[in-house]
Amino acid sequence: MIQIGDKAPEVLGRDENGNEIRLSSYAGRKLVLYFYPKDMTGGCTAEACSLRDHHAELRRQGYEVVGVSVDSEQSHQKFIAKNGLPFPLIADTDHRLVELFGVWAEKSMYGRKYMGTLRTTFIINEEGIVETVIQPKQIKTKVHAEQILEMV
Repeated sequence: MIQIGDKAPEVLGRDENGNEIRLSSYAGRKLVLYFYPKDMTGGCTAEACSLRDHHAELRRQGYEVVGVSVDSEQSHQKFIAKNGLPFPLIADTDHRLVELFGVWAEKSMYGRKYMGTLRTTFIINEEGIVETVIQPKQIKTKVHAEQILEMV
């Protein structure tokens, strides 16, 4: 499980177009690597739109944004198109990244237990080291970008 102070992996995964996303592509910039449960759901859409609406400000502050869920490339393409997202989404269909970062866990809804992604954001510094982890209970989906910008 990746924690504060750990080096993030070089190969993060493949985006909605099948392109490999590498940590070294973001060298010299901070990376907001945010994990979310599912495309096209209320909370996940609110979070993505918050990051979209503040994307220019995040970039001015030296951040790049990459989202991750276990949804397919096709699902990500639809999610990006519907919401005008200006950042890539990793299709972690084999669960490699969610498991490596420790965000794949048992969840419960209406008494039913199932495995899913815990909404978690990792801030990775310019050298590729995890410097901040925003835990699921801390994330406010509608103002998530503002939460990140307040940490600057």
